[in-house]
Amino acid sequence: MENHEREAEQARVDNVEKQIDQQVAATTKAVEDAHRETRAVERNYSENASINRYEVDDIAESRSMIEQQRQLVSRAAESESILKHQLRTLKNLKGSPYFGRIDIQDPGEKQSETLYIGTSSLMNDDKTEFLIYDWRAPISGVYYNGTLGKVNYETPAGMQTTELKKKRQFTIKDGRITNMFDTNETVGDEVLQAALGKQNDQYMHNIVATIQKEQNDIIRDTRSDLLLVQGVAGSGKTSAILQRIAYLLYHSRTELNADQIVLFSPNNLFSHYISEVLPSLGERNMRQVTLEGFIRRRFEGLQVETLFERYEERQKPDSTSHVVADFIESESFMQAIAHYVEKMTIDDLQFADIRFNGQVFFSAEHIKDLYKELPKTMPSADKLVQLKNKLIRELQRRVKDEAKKDWVAKELDSLDLQQLHNLYGKKSIDDFKDEDEQYAYLSRRLAKRRLRVIADAVYNNYFLDFYNQYNKFLHAIEVPETISQREWATMILTFQDEIEYHRLELMHAAPLMYLRDLISGTGQNRSFQYVFIDEMQDYSAAMLIYLKHAFPQAKFTVLGDSEQALFKPLQLPEELLNKLSGVLKAKRPNLIALRRSYRSTTEITDFAKALLPDGDKIISFTRHGKKPRLLVRYSDEESQQSLLDETRKLASEYETVAILTKNQEQATAVYQFLHRQKIENLHLLNTDDTELPKGILILPIYLAKGLEFDAVLAEDVSAKNLANTDEVGMIYTMASRAMHELVLLSNGAVSDAINEKAGRLLTIEYQLPNKN
Repeated sequence: MENHEREAEQARVDNVEKQIDQQVAATTKAVEDAHRETRAVERNYSENASINRYEVDDIAESRSMIEQQRQLVSRAAESESILKHQLRTLKNLKGSPYFGRIDIQDPGEKQSETLYIGTSSLMNDDKTEFLIYDWRAPISGVYYNGTLGKVNYETPAGMQTTELKKKRQFTIKDGRITNMFDTNETVGDEVLQAALGKQNDQYMHNIVATIQKEQNDIIRDTRSDLLLVQGVAGSGKTSAILQRIAYLLYHSRTELNADQIVLFSPNNLFSHYISEVLPSLGERNMRQVTLEGFIRRRFEGLQVETLFERYEERQKPDSTSHVVADFIESESFMQAIAHYVEKMTIDDLQFADIRFNGQVFFSAEHIKDLYKELPKTMPSADKLVQLKNKLIRELQRRVKDEAKKDWVAKELDSLDLQQLHNLYGKKSIDDFKDEDEQYAYLSRRLAKRRLRVIADAVYNNYFLDFYNQYNKFLHAIEVPETISQREWATMILTFQDEIEYHRLELMHAAPLMYLRDLISGTGQNRSFQYVFIDEMQDYSAAMLIYLKHAFPQAKFTVLGDSEQALFKPLQLPEELLNKLSGVLKAKRPNLIALRRSYRSTTEITDFAKALLPDGDKIISFTRHGKKPRLLVRYSDEESQQSLLDETRKLASEYETVAILTKNQEQATAVYQFLHRQKIENLHLLNTDDTELPKGILILPIYLAKGLEFDAVLAEDVSAKNLANTDEVGMIYTMASRAMHELVLLSNGAVSDAINEKAGRLLTIEYQLPNKN
């Protein structure tokens, strides 16, 4: 490109940077002024927030004044918040204000118009001209989807047509153009090469400057009620999903906020890794939860097996058949639960005693009798509400009786002065005519306070024994022929024993929650508009059905890679979409498959895809690096020495090196060995970790899902070590975490997952044991 064009573009960057500086200064002052205003209004509110209760005529006027003051405080705080958001946006633009330019000519216009695309919009000081267009604006779709010539783009008013005359891409750093070229593509390889060739960071970055056409289709889809993104490792599916959330918040600004979106992430490390993407685009983070956290909140007091604990359990040599678990986590099992609840009679319901101080307060039989008094035609959920009301009214009547009992008298005598003072409430000793009246009042107050636990128990449905109800269901359901009576009976006994010890296997979580919700008419949250599920291949059909039940108003976006299912057979994307459409009752499903892998070098991706039966569908990105290496050792001593040597070598070249193991036990053993060898900057990660430090990270493979590292050392890919796992999925997932270099160690014969085709793409080094 000619120098004068580059100079003209640089002059424009300089002008925009100057405008940003001026607006930052003005907005900073406005924020300070707004902050002072908010504090002043708050002080005024606190000084005047009292009602004149002595003059009846003044009460209404006082309340009106307080409400006006409260609204003033709210408006002042909101104004300050808006200004702070504007300031953050301006600071995000500073140094790299935009990354793209399009020249377009609308039909009937004689001249073309030049638009610049950045992470957010920017207008000049007098608000007469857009200096930068937000990447989410309708016209910006032309930059991502259009090639030179006639282009259609979607707007709120419908499809529009324009002619794309020029598409230019920039790399701007610290206000200087470091790279600039014209292209007909979405994003030229040169920009991608620069972005992807960097060393790994602690946080994922936004990808708005490098969004590809297929990623843009994901981001701007507002029609689908089920969007399935099936993407190969490193295809940018998670990045695209985060930009999608930013786009949806921009697109539906008045109807949608970040609190109405929830993302199910694979683990806490991943949640931390992606936490800076939305703030970098000027948006608040959506709610994030792990599957473990979601289930834990619904089973308080119960220790539910986690996904990671199940991974570990299934790797054991004596691991039992998964046939029973597969049935319990199936769509048909959930349908059977719905049918069971629908046909349930009063006699089928399992009531439980509500106890207080070790004694039965409301017996199961009494509760059942109250339930029988309700109209038979009344819906089950309404019946439970009426039953609760009856129990609460009875509780209120019984407070007087309880107040006369010995336990109240004993506890009342044991209270100190401060506790007695609290018990009086708004009354004082002078308010009673004699000691008997005073004692009766305090007794009722104390009884009522202690009996709140009964009210809580009624409110939380503790009068229904859902565990026993589920147990009855397990005995009643028709079991498929693939499961023997002995297997089924063993499972039921295990369930009963685990519940006795306040434990629950993961396979029972979704069915049990579903049964409980359908009987009680609870458990649904209708405020969420979007649910995003990452690493979807780790979710059972039963869990997906339950999530649809729990968020009935939400549109679902699910993303994953069936190749990375560590314990499940591979499924074709089309099969998956058909299955999910049924499970999630989707009316407008959409499948977008991402085949190109951007994370790893060509050499690493070519090896990883050679492991797979359909790997030829994966497209490698042309960023070259070192050939992956396989080191085969035949003794523990040689394996440990190679582990030590390779760790030192990789750590000297890269900021982040991951040593990936089959499970947590092996990760701990590797850490202890390297720690004894005085290796520095060593980090052992587990499920409780929330941050991803730099240095040498040692972690089991299931914690590495969704993450990427400069270099990866797969600790042991021998056939012996990977037995009882999906060996292909295990090695593929390990290999596809590496951005720049991959080393595989094998202590003994290599896993058959590394087939002949994959083997040809490795540099293999054998080291026979020392016979001396």
